[in-house]
Amino acid sequence: MASIVKISSADICQSDGSVILQNIGLEIGEGEFIYLIGKTGSGKTSLLKTLYAALPLDTGNGEVAGFNLKSVNRKNVHLLRRKLGIVFQDFNLLTDRSVEENLHFVLRATGWTDQAEMETRVEEVLNEVGLQGKRNSMPFELSGGEQQRVVIARALLNKPPLILADEPTGNLDPETSDDVLTLLRNLAKQHNTAVLCATHDYRILQNFPARIIRVMNGNLIDDDN
Repeated sequence: MASIVKISSADICQSDGSVILQNIGLEIGEGEFIYLIGKTGSGKTSLLKTLYAALPLDTGNGEVAGFNLKSVNRKNVHLLRRKLGIVFQDFNLLTDRSVEENLHFVLRATGWTDQAEMETRVEEVLNEVGLQGKRNSMPFELSGGEQQRVVIARALLNKPPLILADEPTGNLDPETSDDVLTLLRNLAKQHNTAVLCATHDYRILQNFPARIIRVMNGNLIDDDN
């Protein structure tokens, strides 16, 4: 199984430069589904931000989807992010644009130019997340679960080998959370996409068991070891 993420001897820093995780290692293979768990403020989000190059990796080595994190800069970061799907807790949808326009915005930002191809891809991802009839809806017209499905559709647009999900069920009720987790896991299997899902919802860990990596005391602890 090829590695999608390979981090070694790395320090993970917060936005103010202070080290929150020290000398960590992490390896994620193709198609793996992994939970990243830990208390609020333990470093989960900082780790995810480092993986999608919103925070720099200054110490140690890191490779994500074939990109050396130390050589990612403003000019080429969009190339790395084409290889990633990012799912946020608070959706981060453009509230003044329809579902379709939200998805088109991301396609254009990641280099798509052919209008017909963009239309086809939007239709495909909306079908995958069960929102076929919602392309003209505005975000405020959708339930929380539907908005998160749009976010997952957005994450799938470029067929990424890795999805990073930061508390994807944090704003959802238990039933809707289960629906979103089922969707993410099924999509991971269908496309052999790796998923790293940061969460503190221990209920979903019991309902949907998978490999667990714990963030504790500035370290990563892999339950498999």
